Amino acid sequence: MRIIDIRDIVVPISSSISNAYIDFSTMTASVVAIVTDVVRDGKPVVGFGFNSNGRYAPQGLLRERFIPRLRDAKSESIEDARGLIDPAKAWAAMMKNEKPGGHGERSVAVGVLDMALWDAVSKAEGVPLWRLLADRYNEGVADKTAWVYAAGGYYYPDKDIQALQDEMKHYLDLGYSTVKMKIGGVPLKDDLKRIEAALKVVGGKGENLCVDVNGRYDLDEAIACGDAIAPYNLRWYEEPLDPLDYLLHAALATRYRPPLAPGENLFSMQDARNLIRHGGLRADRDWLQFDPALSYGQVEYLRTLDMLASHGWSRRRCVPHGGHQFALNIAVGLGLGGNESYPQVFAPFGGFADDTAVTDSRIAMPDIPGIGFEAKNKLYAVMRPMMA
Repeated sequence: MRIIDIRDIVVPISSSISNAYIDFSTMTASVVAIVTDVVRDGKPVVGFGFNSNGRYAPQGLLRERFIPRLRDAKSESIEDARGLIDPAKAWAAMMKNEKPGGHGERSVAVGVLDMALWDAVSKAEGVPLWRLLADRYNEGVADKTAWVYAAGGYYYPDKDIQALQDEMKHYLDLGYSTVKMKIGGVPLKDDLKRIEAALKVVGGKGENLCVDVNGRYDLDEAIACGDAIAPYNLRWYEEPLDPLDYLLHAALATRYRPPLAPGENLFSMQDARNLIRHGGLRADRDWLQFDPALSYGQVEYLRTLDMLASHGWSRRRCVPHGGHQFALNIAVGLGLGGNESYPQVFAPFGGFADDTAVTDSRIAMPDIPGIGFEAKNKLYAVMRPMMA
């Protein structure tokens, strides 16, 4: 299985929305296509990948370092015993001459290519990625359905509480029972009104609502918010503090007893391990949101899962950030706790195959070779021209 060509483009995913830290008016994503010499159904197998929202397109890194290294690697050096591309060997080729530490946007560029490699390999095998992962790394066991939640509740210009409630009602109508909203972008008293309004929509059940601060608070603010929302018994309190300040997380965890949910902005196994070692998290209740597309891809995510197991954490505590089909396949194939979903934002990259039904926040995976991009029409419309 040889790589014939690697192509990349940049696609805007701009929107008028904002969270507590950034707006998305200039957000972009890199999309890559890895063309191989394998032919199925009369067409070359092409693997696709892209980066998750919240990080800009790493086109410079892709073109200057990682695409050339992967393209120039000798085919036999990145193949497995069957002659298929080995994503771990390809990962090593991409990371040649890269110093450890300082992961930054490098992890995003590698993650884009890693996604495309797994898409290509599972297409070459003729199986969905979730099935390939289950067979290789989970004793053949894949979940029949995946738990998903609807992420939204962003700050929009002139969006009032009624509009927030209407958005949450829409998610319930789509089949979700668990929703998430942003906080931290307005004074706490105003966010509490928004939270209480959202709770009314989900029937007053805290376990059906998550809140996300996007790392905006300092410790005093995080404690004040935590004290205020603790009686609601929310599903989780997401990323209240700077993602790399593990001591602050440990301090908050001694005070806030309900579940916390950090990790989406940690982009390596080593950073994830530091959070587990020093962040004071509780394996019986807290959630981990490492995003494989942003953190060097599935090859590195497997290392992260091994690390978590060695520290007594279940895979079921992992619910990846990103809301994309790549993480969804990983969740189903490796038995994670679920996956994020973006029903209204970050089109066309978020969401699932077009005919996927959501029932009580659970979905069943289609039996489509690869990651399944071809069954998501608006996304595949972006990818298809890259095959020409």
